[in-house]
Amino acid sequence: MHSIDWTIVIAYFLFSAAIGVYFTKRAGKNIQEFFLSGRNLPWWLAGTSMVATTFAADTPLAVTELVAKNGIAGNWLWWNFVFGGMLTVFFFARLWRRAGILTDVEFVELRYSGRPAAFLRGFRSLYLGIFMNCVIMGWVNLAMAAILEGMFGIPRDQVMLYVAAALILTAGYSALSGMWGVAVTDAFQFVLAMTGTIVLAFVVLALPEVGGIAGLKQQLPEWTMRFLPAIGEEGAPGVGGALAITVGSFLAYVGVQWWASWYPGAEPGGGGYIAQRMMSAKNEKHSLFATLWFTIAHYCVRPWPWIIVGLASLVLYPDLGPEEKRLGYVYAMRDHLPVGLKGMLVASFFAAYMSTIATQLNWGTSYVINDFYRRFIDRDTDERNLVRISRWTTLVVMALSLVITALLDTISGAWAFIIEAGAGLGLVLILRWFWWRVNAWSEISAMLAPMFVYGFLKLFTSVEFPDTLYYIVGVTTMVWLIVTYLTAPTDEETLKTFYRQVHPGGIGWKPIAVLLPDVQGDTGYGSLVRAWISGIVLIYSALFGVGNLILGDVAIGAAYLVVALVAALFISRVLSRLGFEHLVQ
Repeated sequence: MHSIDWTIVIAYFLFSAAIGVYFTKRAGKNIQEFFLSGRNLPWWLAGTSMVATTFAADTPLAVTELVAKNGIAGNWLWWNFVFGGMLTVFFFARLWRRAGILTDVEFVELRYSGRPAAFLRGFRSLYLGIFMNCVIMGWVNLAMAAILEGMFGIPRDQVMLYVAAALILTAGYSALSGMWGVAVTDAFQFVLAMTGTIVLAFVVLALPEVGGIAGLKQQLPEWTMRFLPAIGEEGAPGVGGALAITVGSFLAYVGVQWWASWYPGAEPGGGGYIAQRMMSAKNEKHSLFATLWFTIAHYCVRPWPWIIVGLASLVLYPDLGPEEKRLGYVYAMRDHLPVGLKGMLVASFFAAYMSTIATQLNWGTSYVINDFYRRFIDRDTDERNLVRISRWTTLVVMALSLVITALLDTISGAWAFIIEAGAGLGLVLILRWFWWRVNAWSEISAMLAPMFVYGFLKLFTSVEFPDTLYYIVGVTTMVWLIVTYLTAPTDEETLKTFYRQVHPGGIGWKPIAVLLPDVQGDTGYGSLVRAWISGIVLIYSALFGVGNLILGDVAIGAAYLVVALVAALFISRVLSRLGFEHLVQ
């Protein structure tokens, strides 16, 4: 790093801080402004903020590791989430915006009634807003520490001081500016982070040791370039090298995981900071298009620069051990970027890190303030006082995340447990919008049952993930359905209030719709199913089209892109028919 590199990094920090200061007054009006930008975000800003948040510092490193171990096909471990992402676009984005709530946890008492609903809301606000949130930030902190350690050789006992400094700055502008500052800095940070990753991909391809795309193809095994996983037992004839999974495991990924499992930031039916952005949008149209843009950018725009660098790292650093493969990305930056570009890449990694942290802080604080403090402690406090408490809470959550980071070696097992033990909850998160009979006990039992099934499988069987999903989801579904019918339904007045507010329509709400003949429920679900399928085709066709063009298979890439264009035109036609032909009202 030379003086010009450090100048670029410092300029980035100053600009990010300036954005936070600029939006301070606007964010201080009330908590609607602080947490939801006054529900006035345009679709492109809300969607870009979603993309920036999911672009954490560790994301390029994770993709590099997947590519190094399983080739391009290794990315199917997260590419399978397209099904759920598109479901959120067409079935849930409008409903979240229409609900008129501040957080997705508040939805619990909009939809359910009684003490079980109050307990569920309070529990989720603290569990997600503090514990889960701080664990996520802890992982991101450690990833940033690994990047700085690999890039600069900073000793492990010192590197966290630099991460803490960036975290404090991020917490500072998040506490000052609220969601407006977070969203605007997200957009700036996303552009910077993507520019950096694209520049790095071009630089490594131009290296004589790599020799461009042709050189990669010549030097790497054929299986590294496959887009699809090999279906069959690993080691079987024709199966090997690339991601190799059994038929059962493949079906678990593409047929079960995306709708049945709860996972932070990508809950079935939307939730978390994704729901926060949908609820921040100007109106239902902006909410839908924000989520559509996020899904396209998340899968079709971002991955390929990471994949190219991951492939190149196999050529540049062939001797890296299994635990070091992800650092091939960092070593490529350290060893091959010229003066100026190195500073831009370091700034882009800080941008990826800070965009994620800023969102986690604002989102987690919204739970603590809206769903715990205002709901259970002080219902009568004024808006400006809530903003003041929100700002201090943001700093407290930041401090707790540093504590969790220091303990993360002992928490990593619990984190893995939480991910797998969330299987089975997803169906309730989806059906609570479309079936009146789902109640608070349904959701509570669906949260608890998978943990017990998971424990049984780990203690008494040899079944491994993802095959465990079949058992966990099956038992959990049976449990919550039984609990649903053994417990009283949600209070009728609560159901009627929810239906008036959200009017989701459909056969699952028929008993309530009969009681409210003046409320027009949503229709056109057949068209939305066709749009959902077309959306899946659009994403995978664009993803593979861009990939084939980059890898030199122009004819195949062009054919994929034509399919993507046809799917996009069909979606546009469906949305026009449903009244979504204009983005702005």
